Amino acid sequence: MITVEDARALLFDLVAPLPVEQVPLAQSAGRVLAQDVAATRDQPPFAASSMDGYAVQATEVERHAMFKVIGEAAAGQRFEGAVGPGQAVRIFTGAPVPEGADFVIIQEDVDRRGDLITVSDTPGSKTNIRPAGVDFTKGTTITAPRLLRAEDVALMAAMNVPKVPVAQKPEIALISTGNELVMPGETPGPDQIIASNTFGLKAMLEGLGAHVRVLPIAQDTVSSLEIAFDMAKGADLVVTIGGASVGDYDLVSDVSQSLGMERSFYKIRMRPGKPLMAGRMGDAAMVGLPGNPVSAMVCGYLFLAPMVRRMLGLEQTVPPVQHTTLLERLDANGPREHYMRAIVDQNGIRACADQDSSLLSVLAQANALLVRPPQDPALQIGDTVRYLPI
Repeated sequence: MITVEDARALLFDLVAPLPVEQVPLAQSAGRVLAQDVAATRDQPPFAASSMDGYAVQATEVERHAMFKVIGEAAAGQRFEGAVGPGQAVRIFTGAPVPEGADFVIIQEDVDRRGDLITVSDTPGSKTNIRPAGVDFTKGTTITAPRLLRAEDVALMAAMNVPKVPVAQKPEIALISTGNELVMPGETPGPDQIIASNTFGLKAMLEGLGAHVRVLPIAQDTVSSLEIAFDMAKGADLVVTIGGASVGDYDLVSDVSQSLGMERSFYKIRMRPGKPLMAGRMGDAAMVGLPGNPVSAMVCGYLFLAPMVRRMLGLEQTVPPVQHTTLLERLDANGPREHYMRAIVDQNGIRACADQDSSLLSVLAQANALLVRPPQDPALQIGDTVRYLPI
């Protein structure tokens, strides 16, 4: 058995950042920016009013001063003339500031009668003008790699970037194995259960930016597994769920190796999730997860998610371990690193009472994995512990 860190390093050797593709700006949210993009213009491209009011010369602004209104400037429609002494231009938010003006008196500080305005209140020192390029200038870059948020998309739109270079989405094929499984919505036999791991992993991996194909359940026969692996062709990563242990019906290792899989490792010194297998099948990486639901999901957090981030070219593939205070005593840990389902809040962290690796109800309540090193001694309330948010 190898450590979690060694396993992750070997898994990273099986994958590499994927090629770059161009997508329309409207389809870029949630994708990973693969190359820097640069603004093609200044924003704003002109000095613009930040308020509704009147554009005048700043040296003339004082209480009771009077101005003659000579025109109007609106967003998208500038005033073509120039503002001289004693003159004002009615201006609206976002409109270009007219030549000669360098101050906007807000409309609440003005009394207007016909074409004459009088400053009725002390205007203050704020000019109410946004300088040209105050947001960004031509050539300002958004640096890659980064996961593009809605705010990034808005910024690129303002920069006039219509096409965005992003990392291709990793193509992942999920194969659930086992005679005991049926798909959600089907009627299980008396000795069958519903396939759940596939759908939890699909949600997790798609949330990270992958494209996931759920293949039909493979029965515990050589021919069924061979068909499943054939259907997985073209994927960047093939993930099997169940059948990777050493029982009479656990055929994934034998079948995958007969199809040319070059095994990288088998078994990790951790719980839950010890019987994890990995290698390469042709152009694809392959990971064989254990069948217990919690084990499969924990391995998804610890191994599949970092592999996806690496394929997307992200720099931080593994979220940093965090520290907090233990709220309930824990017994000594055994010889394997333990990722305990736990609940963390502003006061600290407590491990869930039942750590059985089949209990999805416990995992659904948890929001963290409390990390125990091998042979960790008993811990007391108030001790500092490590955890990973989930």
